[in-house]
Amino acid sequence: MADRYIEHLLRRAGFGARPDELQTYGAMSISDAVETLINYERIPDTVDAKIGKPGFAGITTRGLFAPQSVILDARQRWLFRMVHSDRPLQEKMTLFWHDHFATSYDKIAMALGGAEATRYMAAKPSEDPGGVRGQVEMLRDNALGNFRDILLNIAKDTAMLVWLDGSTNTKAKPQENFAREIMELFTMGVSHYTESDVYAGARVFTGWNLHRARREGGPPPSATADPSFLEFFYDASQHDTAPKTFSFPIYPDGGTTIPARSADGGMQDGVDLIDALARNPNTGRYLASKLWRFFVSEFRPPDAAFVDRIASVYFASQYDMRSVVRDVFLSPQFWDDRSFFARYSWPAEFLVRAMKEVGWNGFSVDNARALMFAMGQELYAPPDVSGWPAGQTWFTSGAMLARMNFVSTLSGNQRFILGSRAQAASANPESLLSFFLTELRTAPMNSSVRTELLDYLRATGSWTASTAQIQDKSAGLAHLIAGSPDYQLV
Repeated sequence: MADRYIEHLLRRAGFGARPDELQTYGAMSISDAVETLINYERIPDTVDAKIGKPGFAGITTRGLFAPQSVILDARQRWLFRMVHSDRPLQEKMTLFWHDHFATSYDKIAMALGGAEATRYMAAKPSEDPGGVRGQVEMLRDNALGNFRDILLNIAKDTAMLVWLDGSTNTKAKPQENFAREIMELFTMGVSHYTESDVYAGARVFTGWNLHRARREGGPPPSATADPSFLEFFYDASQHDTAPKTFSFPIYPDGGTTIPARSADGGMQDGVDLIDALARNPNTGRYLASKLWRFFVSEFRPPDAAFVDRIASVYFASQYDMRSVVRDVFLSPQFWDDRSFFARYSWPAEFLVRAMKEVGWNGFSVDNARALMFAMGQELYAPPDVSGWPAGQTWFTSGAMLARMNFVSTLSGNQRFILGSRAQAASANPESLLSFFLTELRTAPMNSSVRTELLDYLRATGSWTASTAQIQDKSAGLAHLIAGSPDYQLV
């Protein structure tokens, strides 16, 4: 039986665990497991090469599989990565940042068309004729990087510039959307800025626009895919060169005014503001509180000592998220018994965990993708700039029905494999139930629920342990456990 502490770590630092992950991490100490998870660059990232190969979850193609230009394929690829990547924390942090810097494909598609929108959200430079790196790929590359650098990247990101209208931010008409959200949602949090700060911030980023470029040395114009692309462009002619004053410090000496600069040097205004926001004391505490809810607990408010310590690590490390996340996983609050099963699983977490624990052979991640929307989450399409509401809001009656339908489909699809796995524990209903409650770990179950599960196993008369009976009961039991309220907690 896998160590409950390793299972807890892998539910939070990843999406549950495949059998091989349990074996690998189960042989490690907690500190070694944490180091392996956070230093994932030491592990080859070969997961995309496994798409469409035997022995892995399937995909559903609609012609050529094109995750760089077809959003349905991009969603399948990310779900596949969540199931099969040997770098689970990289995928978990990518999801965290995708929610934190919430940007939706839908608005970008309305502005640029579906293929271009997918490109700026999901393309890899190696597969794009213009070398475009989509926003989520940028976040994946920087999943445990420097937060200040992530902020600068997101401010120059093509998808973000379309999403928050930065591409139209000019000195004649400053656009406030990005300035507001970089303060309220990306860094300091609410109540730490004023409306005049928003307007000043909009002026800071005037001229941070887009233009169409072509990759030098890239494919010729006759190539099937368009080698031209939209990219960040600082338009000096559209920059407001006047000074901008804020209610909070911009410079280490306490200065609150970004000085007047020439138009050619005006891009530094935005860099100065980003530096100030990364350095602001409220940013460290805001991120610490958000990491508490994502990794530690939604059942109790952020612990003051935890927030203080994590914020301190954030500043002492000069905004290094690897150092921050390491300290989260090594904190006493993370390992407190009250933190076990103290988060509501997001649909992505639920789907991927179920596939890892129930099985995936012959099952397409597209079946999971199709039901995710009914569960309240669609990758690359958070509902608004504040991300997904999360918590108990995931559990509407319709969303819970979608979860039940998913595990019914999955367990039915895996019935032969489930039966084979359970064969050695099938002497009687009690041993079969114990086996599956170990395989599909849940929050502590009420004794009445266990009794109901045993009643299900005994419902068809005498226990014969025949192959057909074990297969049917194993599939049904996996469905009931994974669909139970206890399994929705991670």
